[in-house]
Amino acid sequence: MSYVAKYQEAAPDRAEIDALPGSLLIEFGVDWCPHCQGAQPFIETALGAQPGLRHIKVEDGPGRRLGRTFRVKLWPTLILMRDGQEIGRVVRPTSTQEISELLAA
Repeated sequence: MSYVAKYQEAAPDRAEIDALPGSLLIEFGVDWCPHCQGAQPFIETALGAQPGLRHIKVEDGPGRRLGRTFRVKLWPTLILMRDGQEIGRVVRPTSTQEISELLAA
């Protein structure tokens, strides 16, 4: 799976995320957020170089529990997971390089 363009309203629960094998990039944000909109070209380009990486794009906000379990405070927040463990994160990326460095971890 590669780049996902739209945030999904129905988020998986934390246990599902933690149980996923392999590498996964979780992106928290909302479609109307200017920071999220501005980061999309960088995210899409970085993920283009990682065609086998699973990308889950989760709508976040008040009452959204998954983001709280990851202590997400700003959008977009990108979290790289491997076998249920957080490897690293980038908050409000402003370049493809920033995201590519995360994905290379």
